[in-house]
Order: sequence, then C-alpha cells, then structure tokens
Amino acid sequence: MPTTITTVNVNGLRAAARKGLLDWLDTTGADIVCLQETRARPEQLTTALTRHPRYHLLLAPADEPGRSGVAIYTRTPPHTHRTGFATPEFDKAGRYLEADIGDLTVASIYLPSGEVGTPRQDAKHRFMDAFLPYLTHRVHDTTTRGRHLLLCGDLNIAHHPADLKNWRNNRNHSGFLDHERAWLTRLLHTTGCRDVVRTLHPDTPGPYTWWSYRGRAFDNDAGWRIDYHLATPALARTAHHARVERAPTHDRRWSDHAPVTVTYTP
Repeated sequence: MPTTITTVNVNGLRAAARKGLLDWLDTTGADIVCLQETRARPEQLTTALTRHPRYHLLLAPADEPGRSGVAIYTRTPPHTHRTGFATPEFDKAGRYLEADIGDLTVASIYLPSGEVGTPRQDAKHRFMDAFLPYLTHRVHDTTTRGRHLLLCGDLNIAHHPADLKNWRNNRNHSGFLDHERAWLTRLLHTTGCRDVVRTLHPDTPGPYTWWSYRGRAFDNDAGWRIDYHLATPALARTAHHARVERAPTHDRRWSDHAPVTVTYTP
C-alpha cells in the first residue's frame, strides 16, 4: 500500500488548531504527519489534539516554555521512538524526534532559524555541526539493517536560488548564507539522502513552503522552500507524487508554512 507522509511547521500547535489544523487532520490522507514549532507541553493541549481519533501522537516539547517543539502523528503506533540526537544542548530543546514504524524510521526536525551576527546564529551553527555526523552515522547504520530513513521538517535553509523568490536580496541573510547551503549539500552527499520534492520537481521555482506574514508575500508567492523530505535512496526511489498544500487565500492559512506531502509506493 502507498504511504503518504506530510511535514509542516505549525507555528504554534494550539494556535494552528484554532485556525484550521484540526479540520485538516480530520480530512488529510496522510499516514504520518511530522510537526515542528509546536510550542506546547502535553498538558496544554486539548483532547482533540492528544487523542485524535485517526492518529497516535508523539510529542517532544522544549524544556523552555513556549519554544520550539516537534511532534509526529502516526496512524499505526510506533514500535519505538527517540528524542534528541545525543547532544546535551539540544536534546531537550524540542528540535528532533524519531519514530520507528515497520521498516521506516521517520524523523521530525526543527533546525534553529538563526540571525546573522547574533547568538541565535551561533546556536544554529552548533546544531548543524552536531547533527551532520549524527545523521551520517544514523543513515549508514539504518541502511545496514535494511531500514529506510526519512528526515522531515523545517531546516531553515533554502538550498538553491530556485528555493526562494528573492534570492539576490537574501544572500547575506540567515537561511541563504553560503556556508549554510554548503552544509546542506554536504549532508546530502555524506548521507546519500535525496531531496525528494526537488527530485520530483527539478525545474520548478520552489515549490515554496513558507511565506512571511509581513506585507503581501503570500499573495505574491514571494516564499522560501525550507521544509523538506530527505530520504535514503531506496525510499526516495519510491516517491511518485509530491505537493505543497498551499492555502487558497491568505485568510485560510493556519500557519505561515504549508504542509509538504509526499506519497511513497513500496
């Protein structure tokens, strides 16, 4: 059977639920949904979110209230799951969550956004430096056990000029810095993972996944593609349909990001 997997930064799980996320969860065909920037602890969530009739919820909140947080909804209960990637600074920061379902390990990641010349950018660099060797080891270890691995989430990096509308004006901004883009190239090279959406849409600007709430970015489709499906090669070869579920109008959005949905057929 095909497996459909979605990733989306919800920009606050409670706020997104009030704006339409719950209606989307009730109707989506996704078997697995990876969430980022949930910004909530379990006791702060409604039963509709924690005990959804279609999904089991894994939640990895940040220790710092109201910050970060990742989660995974699955139709089939995971066999096991892991939080963090053996890096004390980030293991309780709500940045990374893995779940094992059948022969698939799916991970929800929220890489720090950064801001040039600030401690936030320094934290982003530390995360990148620690995560690359972790994922490299994890992928090669997973491959030897005959498992697939899929990294889903908000990497806060647009890889190529085709991945953001106004790339010339953003060359000195976090998210499109040369060394950030080089890091993503290195991650793909050392792990062998494929950027699934770009593979299926090789000559398309975007498709963008995030638009600022400022100005008319959404109406003008002046967006960034910063939300990814990165899959190990055997899994990537089974991907046959990828789409960004862009809201029809600005007022119908329940996040500043849109869900990125890919269907994999074994």
